[in-house]
This record gives sequence, C-alpha cells and structure tokens, in this order.
Amino acid sequence: MFKRATPLPQTQLFSDLPVRTITCGSASTQIAVHVHGEISDDVVPIVCLPGYVRNMSDFAGLPAAINRLPGTGFSFILIDLPGRGRSSYMGKGARYSTLADADCVLDVMAALDVPRAVLAGEGHGGQVAMIIAARRPLAVAGTILIDAGPVTDPRGLVRTRNNFRHLTALRSAPACRAALRKILSTDYPGESAARLDGFAQRIYAEDGRGKLRSLFDSQLIAQLEQFEFDDVLEPQWQLFDTLSHVPLMIVRSQLTDQVRRASFDEMVRRRRDAATLVISDQGSPALLEDAEEHQAMAAFLRDICRADEPDVGDRAASA
Repeated sequence: MFKRATPLPQTQLFSDLPVRTITCGSASTQIAVHVHGEISDDVVPIVCLPGYVRNMSDFAGLPAAINRLPGTGFSFILIDLPGRGRSSYMGKGARYSTLADADCVLDVMAALDVPRAVLAGEGHGGQVAMIIAARRPLAVAGTILIDAGPVTDPRGLVRTRNNFRHLTALRSAPACRAALRKILSTDYPGESAARLDGFAQRIYAEDGRGKLRSLFDSQLIAQLEQFEFDDVLEPQWQLFDTLSHVPLMIVRSQLTDQVRRASFDEMVRRRRDAATLVISDQGSPALLEDAEEHQAMAAFLRDICRADEPDVGDRAASA
C-alpha cells in the first residue's frame, strides 16, 4: 500500500500552505518552509516545529486564528523537518536525529535573517526547541512546549510504530481509511468521520492510483524498533533547564501519550513562572482550534514578540 516515490500526492492542506525551499547543511537537505505574515525587525517571529512524523499542516490554522486577536500581527514560520512533509528525505541508511533537526532549524532562521524567535514545538518539535536553546541560547526569545518535555513517554513512540505497521499491512484504500478513523478516534473522541478523515490527511494521502502513502520517510519508523511500551527513558532535565533564560508556556493535551501527567507537573513545579494550558478531550497533536487556547497563546506571545511596544490596554487608554 505504501511507497516512497516522489512527488508527494497533492492535498488541499498542502495547497493552502505554499512553501519555499531552503537548503540546510549539505546541498542534499532541502527544507520546506511556509511564512505567514511579514518578517520584520520590529516583531519577533514564531517558528512552529511539528512532531516526530508530523508536518506543518498541524499548525495550518494557528497563525490566522491568533492574528485575528487584538495586539497580534505576528509572523509565523512553519517548517517541515527533514524526512517529513515536503522536505527532502535522507539517503538510504542515514539516520534522522534531533541534533540534525535543530541544525536545520537554525539554518532556516539564518536564511530568513531571523536572529531570534519564539519556538513552538509539538512533541519531537519541543525536543528540537530545547536542543536549540542549549546550542544557541540567544536565538530563543521564548518557548511553547506542546505535549513535549524532557521525559518522552515511550507509549507514543510505540503506538506510532505499531499503527504504521498495521496500515502498511492493509490491502485496500477503504480498509486504510476505516483503520485510520479507528486510530484517530482514540485521540479525538466524538469527532465525525469527516473530521477524522481530515486529520488523517495530515500525514497520509492517496496518490493518483488510489494507493495510500505516508507523508514522511518510513526510515523514521524503522528508528523506533528498539522501543517498547514499558521502557523507562532517561529524563533530560538538564535540557529542560536550558530554557530557564526565556519565557515558557507549557501545553498538555489531556489524552496525550507523549508526555505523562507527572512529567507535566514536574515541569510546572520547576518553572513556576511558566504559562500553562491544559486542553481537554484531545490527544496529540493538539488541534489548537479553541478560542480560549488562541487567547492564552496570544497573551503569552504579546509579552515577547511585542515587548518593546505599549500594552494593548495602554494603547486603548491613550486613544
């Protein structure tokens, strides 16, 4: 059912997110980048980093939703990390790594002449954000960790691998669609079949012959072979502490299998100054569709991205 040929199937999600390609590291690594808004020296942009096999479509609706609120007008940089979405795949036998992903993000920022940014990372993207903070602390103006932290829950990794194995064993597109609905209904209970189909299209799509294809390199799945549900992964609290110099927002989906509640609570304990947000009745990735979520994120971003400007209330009072 799956193949790794190019080009990728055209999806409406991709059509709505036109990209430019930026070369990172060696000339063989091409990174797909979508910029929402105008990057300027006056406003710190937000760089959005998706999860392990995810792509920029998980953030597709967020920039416009936040920029509809007062005192925003932020620029957003959406990135497909190597091997995901419309970015290039690595050669046979090569390994993907968080360190290499962080280098690519820094290369993208340099190419766009962005010396500092707020990093919004979901899952694996949050790990990448912490690596960037460790390597280049002055490049990070603030961080939003979404279902991400210094202690990765192996359940999410194993589930991603097992779901892929299950889907690749199916022999028809209708069977794959039904399986994807069942998989996604555990993360988004109560959602309609049409909505679940839309969520599935973020990382799987049918090509011109009706064959289902993953919108990520299968090598990413191969690198998960070592993990099991009951593994205890080494905490990386020293990596989390690299964010101590910047404002932090910690977001957790109630049904996530990427970060356990105990890890979330410990992050909040260690960073009592952090903004927090818990999203009810959702797994990962968080849909980030609710108005209250947009307002919370906008409030956090205003204090960083427009720190040198008068407060929204101050501007209204002086008008």
